Amino acid sequence: MSDLAPVVLIIDDEIQIRRFLRAGFELNGFVVHEAGTGAEGLKSATLQPIDMVIVDLNLPDMDGAEVVERIRAWSTVPIIVLSVRSHEAQKVQVLEAGADDYVVKPFGMAELLARVRVALRRQMRAQSGEPIVVVGPLSIDLATRTVTLNDQRLTLTPKEYRLLQVLAQHAGNVVTHQHLLKEVWGSIHVHDTHYLRIFVRKLRQKIEPDPNTPRILVTELGVGYRLAQNGEAETGAWSKAAETTKSDA
Repeated sequence: MSDLAPVVLIIDDEIQIRRFLRAGFELNGFVVHEAGTGAEGLKSATLQPIDMVIVDLNLPDMDGAEVVERIRAWSTVPIIVLSVRSHEAQKVQVLEAGADDYVVKPFGMAELLARVRVALRRQMRAQSGEPIVVVGPLSIDLATRTVTLNDQRLTLTPKEYRLLQVLAQHAGNVVTHQHLLKEVWGSIHVHDTHYLRIFVRKLRQKIEPDPNTPRILVTELGVGYRLAQNGEAETGAWSKAAETTKSDA
């Protein structure tokens, strides 16, 4: 990220959307650059340092997914896609192309800002090499490959740990079924979603204070899974679940 205010590039052909986003971001301390076409956005992304890209899929000169692919070819800057398209297959397509998140129009500025902050925190963690991811009572030390729940070390199988590791590396952001299957089981298993369902169920039995009400490993229906960001669930709910876990042990 930049040393001063974070810089966001908005690529959207609707001037009303750009004005709405500019006002919201500037009120929250961001520096805003705008582009009305994919080509203008790509040029802007290469000419100045940016910390975040917000891109619409329906651009007049190219599909927003192409913008995502072209930026991702040379940059790891977080990218959030905005679109009226809500079909699951389209969400998967842009996430596989390299987007960090997908927000369906219409949306609230508070929701978008929350997703932006998650993506920026993940980027900072990746750049600083921060090895510990904490979600409520769960702590994942990526350097030592240790996982604890309520300060008690958990025993995970290699596949369970790898699945949790990939989710932790993208904490707060959705990871598609295909990406998880490729990373954990290899490219030949990208369509074997039953593997994923089985291991997610097993993992939840170990990491969730209440596996029947998952708050750590969250399902994004039809798209994939994500590891919740720390503080996403209410503290009271964590505490209650932790007390139940201890009393059942």
